[in-house]
Amino acid sequence: MANAPVQRMSQLMAKTLRDDPADAEVLSHKLLVRAGYVRRTAAGIWTWLPLGKKVLANVERIVREEMDAIGAQEVLLPALLPREPYEATGRWDEYGPELFRLQDRKGGDYLLGPTHEEIFTLMVKDQASSYKDLPVILYQIQSKFRDEARPRAGILRGREFLMKDSYSFDLEDEGLAKSYALHRQAYQKVFERLGLDYRICAATAGAMGGSRSEEFLAPAEAGEDTFADCPNCDFAANTEAISYELKPVDASGVPAAEDIPTPDTPTIETLAAQLGVEASATLKNLLVKVDGEIVAVGVPGDREVDMDKVEAHFAPAAVELVTEADFVARPDLVRGYVGPQGLDKVTYIADPRVAPGTAWITGANKADTHAKNVVAGRDFEVDAYVDVVVVREGDPCPKCGTGLKLDRAIEIGHIFQLGRKYTDALKLDVLGQNGKPVRVTMGSYGIGVSRAVAALAEQTADDKGLCWPQEVAPADVHVVAAGKALQTELALDVSEKLSAAGVRVLVDDRPGVSPGVKFTDSELIGVPRILVAGRRAAEGIVELKDRRTGEREELTVDEAVARLTA
Repeated sequence: MANAPVQRMSQLMAKTLRDDPADAEVLSHKLLVRAGYVRRTAAGIWTWLPLGKKVLANVERIVREEMDAIGAQEVLLPALLPREPYEATGRWDEYGPELFRLQDRKGGDYLLGPTHEEIFTLMVKDQASSYKDLPVILYQIQSKFRDEARPRAGILRGREFLMKDSYSFDLEDEGLAKSYALHRQAYQKVFERLGLDYRICAATAGAMGGSRSEEFLAPAEAGEDTFADCPNCDFAANTEAISYELKPVDASGVPAAEDIPTPDTPTIETLAAQLGVEASATLKNLLVKVDGEIVAVGVPGDREVDMDKVEAHFAPAAVELVTEADFVARPDLVRGYVGPQGLDKVTYIADPRVAPGTAWITGANKADTHAKNVVAGRDFEVDAYVDVVVVREGDPCPKCGTGLKLDRAIEIGHIFQLGRKYTDALKLDVLGQNGKPVRVTMGSYGIGVSRAVAALAEQTADDKGLCWPQEVAPADVHVVAAGKALQTELALDVSEKLSAAGVRVLVDDRPGVSPGVKFTDSELIGVPRILVAGRRAAEGIVELKDRRTGEREELTVDEAVARLTA
C-alpha cells in the first residue's frame, strides 16, 4: 500500500464548533458545519474545507470507478454555456427562473449549466459520424448551477452543487434499454459501496423529457421527496409518479342533476357539514391559469390537489392560481360555487377518481347554490384525466391494492430514457450500415455527488456527531493524543507507523486543547475508528474504539497497527 501522509489537526484548516449554526434546519447542515467540513459562502453556495473535500473526493472516486467499470468514458465540459443549443431544445425558456442567465461584454447570451444534454449531444454530433462510433457512454463530474428560489438544508439544496452526469448514445431503442440497465446496475453498486440505504422508485421525467425514468431515493427525515412503498409487493414510486387506472361505473340509476340551496358554503367543509355528507361525496374544482388560460381541476372533496402534478402535466407552460381579478373578468365563474357542468371556455381536467358514471355534489355556478346527482360523462365532460391528488398514507398500491406506506427521502440519483428529444432538436444522425442516416437515441443519468455526502450524514449520524462509512470517511483512523507530551509523542509515532502501512490517519495533536474537547471532536468528526494515546501511554498501550458501536479495547502499539492494517 502507498504511504498516506498523516493529517495533523494542529495544522488543519478547519475549526469545530460547539453550537449549531443559527440558520441550520436539518441534521446534515448542523453537523457538517460544526465538524469543520463545509462553510457557507453565500445563500446556497458552500466552501468545502479539507476534511469535507476528502469525503467529497471519496464519493467521486467510487462513482468514477463504477462508471469506468461499465465502459463509460470521462470527459469535462464547460459550465459556462451558449444560449443557442438550449434555445433549440426549448429549455432556455422551460427552465424559467431557475436558470442562471448572463451576458458577455458583447451582449451574447450564456447560461451556467444546470445539466448538459444539449452540449453532450453536440459533442457526439461533432465526433461520431458512423454506426461504428456507437454505442458510447460519456460522463463528467462537474459543478451544476440552479437559481433556487429558497436555498435550504445546507448542501442538500444549493445553487451550486457537484454532480455526475452521464449520457448514452445508441442506434436503436434496444441499445438504449441496455445502456439504461448498465447504469441502473452501476448506481446500485455505487450506493451500496457508499453505505447508503436507498430505494429505486418510478419517477416522472419532468423537464428532462423521455419515456422511462427512475429515481434513487435515500430515506431521511430531511428529504424533500415523498415516496410510496408497498409493504406487500415490490412497488415503489415517487408520489408524483403514481397513477391509477380509470374505472368507469354504471350511472343508469342516478336521478337527474338538481340544484339545491346551500347558503354560506363556499368551502368543502361548510358544504359537507350543512348537507350532512362526507367530503368524499363532493367534487372540488380548483381554478388555475395555464399560460393565461383558465383551467379547472376536479378532485374528490376530501383530497388535495398536488400542484406539482398539475405543473408537470402542463409543462413547460406556466401554471398559477386564479386571482380576484380573474373572477371579476369572468362573472360566470362564481367563487366557492364552481361546478364542471355548463362551464364555458374552460378546459376541465380531473383525477381518475372522477371517473365516468360517478355522481357528485358540486357547485352549481350560482351564488349560494350547489347541485347534486351531477354525473361525470353525463352532465359534464372531462377533457383529460390526470392523477393530480396528493397521495396519502394508506392509498391503494396501484399494483396489488395494499395500503401504501409513505416516507420522506433525498433524491441521490435519477436515470432517464430520453429517446430522441434532444437528438431530434439538434439533428444528431450517423450513417447506418445501409449507408442511410440514423437518428441516434439517448439516455441521461445523474448522481448528486455533493448531495450524497449530505444523505450519508443524515442516515449515519448519531447523537454524538457524524459517523462515516469506511469508504467515504476522511481518514481510516482518528488518533487522539490526550494531551501530555508523552501521549502526543506516542500518538505521532503510531500515526507514522500506520501511515507507512498505507493507512489514512488524522491525528489530533493540538497543543493546549483539553482531552475532553479532543474526545468530543473525534466523535463529532466521525472517522470510523478512534485510537487514543491516553493514561497508559507510558506502557505503550493505546485504546482502540469503534465509532459506530462504541466498543473499546486496549492494545499495544504493534497490536493496534496490525489490527488497523489487517
